[in-house]
Amino acid sequence: MINRIWLLLLSFAGLGMLYELAHGHWEVINQSVDALFDSVRLAVEITIGLIGLLCLWLGVLRIGEHAGLLTHLGRVVEPFFHWLIPELPRKHPAFGQMAFNMAANALGLDNAATPSGLAAMKSLQTLNPSSVKASKAQSLFLVLNASSLTIFPVTIILYRAQMGAAQPADVFLPILMATSASTLVGLLVVAMLLRLPIWQWKVMVTLGSVLLLFVAVYWGLSGLPPSQLAMVSSLLGNGFLLVLLAAILLLAVRRRVNAFESFIHGAREGFELAIKILPYLVAMLAVIGLLRASGVLSAIETALAGLCGWLGVDTEFVAAIPTALMKPLSGSGARAMMLDVMNAHGVDSLAARIASIVQGSTETTFYVMALYLGVVRLTRARAALLASLAADLAGIVTAILVGYWFFSA
Repeated sequence: MINRIWLLLLSFAGLGMLYELAHGHWEVINQSVDALFDSVRLAVEITIGLIGLLCLWLGVLRIGEHAGLLTHLGRVVEPFFHWLIPELPRKHPAFGQMAFNMAANALGLDNAATPSGLAAMKSLQTLNPSSVKASKAQSLFLVLNASSLTIFPVTIILYRAQMGAAQPADVFLPILMATSASTLVGLLVVAMLLRLPIWQWKVMVTLGSVLLLFVAVYWGLSGLPPSQLAMVSSLLGNGFLLVLLAAILLLAVRRRVNAFESFIHGAREGFELAIKILPYLVAMLAVIGLLRASGVLSAIETALAGLCGWLGVDTEFVAAIPTALMKPLSGSGARAMMLDVMNAHGVDSLAARIASIVQGSTETTFYVMALYLGVVRLTRARAALLASLAADLAGIVTAILVGYWFFSA
């Protein structure tokens, strides 16, 4: 799918260049070449900045894994899955794998979540009587993965820091709100489509507690001006990070884990991950640079701005819409769109912040479906797909709304 998307974007850029040339705008040739070189330079600069940060974070995460974090997380998610899908046997290996996958997504480590997610799908397939249709457990897991509840969006904060944001973590609370709305909608839709027993009191108490927490947060923040909202969000995000790091290290000391060796092992993975990201960034930033140089992105933004103006809606968020449209299709494409908005409009602009919130609100739906279903050779997952798309829509709408609430002047 990513190949088709990439070629389609290149085709649009080519058509845009031909349109400009047909109207005598020969400077588009120089602008396009400059955009290619600028995109490559930007991709390398971002990757170099990410190397140290990813080494640090994945090193700490590896300490937690060696200290038994996976086991603890499995115990946390097992009751919830068992309530919704009683046929799942207790202490099945899939619980720990799903827990680690969801934890990696919760920490915003998209690439680190994939191996455990694939392992979980394989484990769940051993319980699936069908060889073509996703089971209820697999559908539920797919939706939770695609909606991607992000408690601490590490990679987005790292990108914002690398691009020079004044307070990189100020998107912490907005992303938490948008991703929670996405996950809640996805969960409710898949439960309705698959007739899961979501209305039992244990599930409702759990979901009600989460909802009550967010009502309390909303009530506590509702009277603050945008500047203070951003500051509170940044403080909470950074504070949560420090508490999480301390908790992982204390767990390692208690379990007598060789924290230094574990850290080095994870840091090597962080270095390798940063290098792996570079080709994708170059490919996607280059094509987006061509789209911008050829005038295609400007035309899309102008058309959307005109529509919003006709409807009487503020147009400042329009530059973030390409990120929202790309997000369900391609993770690397949406990331590149987000970075392009930061580069073009300023990392602390409202559009760039909304693009960051959109990026953290959901996962890449079609990529997740293709990869996770493909690994177990399943071809039917209608309920999971519909619920995931509903989650995408909820996440994007919420991202725009909370972006204006937190960051509008």
